[in-house]
Amino acid sequence: MKGYGQHMKRNQKTYLAILVILGLVVVAITQYTNKEADATTVDTKPKTGYAAPVLDLPDLQDADITVGGPQDKLTLINFWAAWCGPCELEAPELQQSFEKHASQLQILGINATSQDRERDARQFVEDQKLTFPILMDRDGKAIEQYKVSQFPTTLVVDKNGMIVERVNGIITAEDIDRFVQQYANG
Repeated sequence: MKGYGQHMKRNQKTYLAILVILGLVVVAITQYTNKEADATTVDTKPKTGYAAPVLDLPDLQDADITVGGPQDKLTLINFWAAWCGPCELEAPELQQSFEKHASQLQILGINATSQDRERDARQFVEDQKLTFPILMDRDGKAIEQYKVSQFPTTLVVDKNGMIVERVNGIITAEDIDRFVQQYANG
């Protein structure tokens, strides 16, 4: 019986070693696959040097507004949600910049309505006293086409419809001043 016990211990160690090796292989494959997926996602994001996707979205009065494509002015496309704390922080600066740069800059706020409640979005606009166009992405197509995965996300689009900057996170009035100075007359 003594030999049987030693044989079982040896088999257990062998099985354990095989399980550890298999676990490491699974982890390695998962990490490699995730890196490949991340690389693909980054490459397909609308980013600097690429044309901004063109689509029509309804504003708060249900009038369609075209996003992307050539425009008369530099355009800031800002994706936000009512539940987003950082979006609330940047909203006053967006409004201030809209008023300051109205002749050179168009700001389009796109609410992630597919991930938000429309009544909350409308209340947010009212509370923040936003007067620039607010568009409703009710079916999530804008978020999908612009590959938005966090809020706020802002794209700066030149008059030719080309993305010149993409900012994930809060932008300030100073950032917007720089965008206008750098890109509005180009």
